[in-house]
Amino acid sequence: MLHWVMQGTKIPLVATLGACMPFAPMPSCDHDCAKRIHRAERNLQREIDRHGEHSPEAERKRHELEEVRRDCH
Repeated sequence: MLHWVMQGTKIPLVATLGACMPFAPMPSCDHDCAKRIHRAERNLQREIDRHGEHSPEAERKRHELEEVRRDCH
């Protein structure tokens, strides 16, 4: 039973590592994610400043930020 549990926990890790490995070493992949998250946060703040915190534009950027965070983690 433990073998199946251990094997099941490795699958997401292998999939995550495999997504970054063909393109660049892991530190670069982490750096790319950090840059994408930072850019999405900046874009969200810009829309909040321009249109207000609960504007459709800010909501759209908030959704984009959530997608970037989900993809990176």
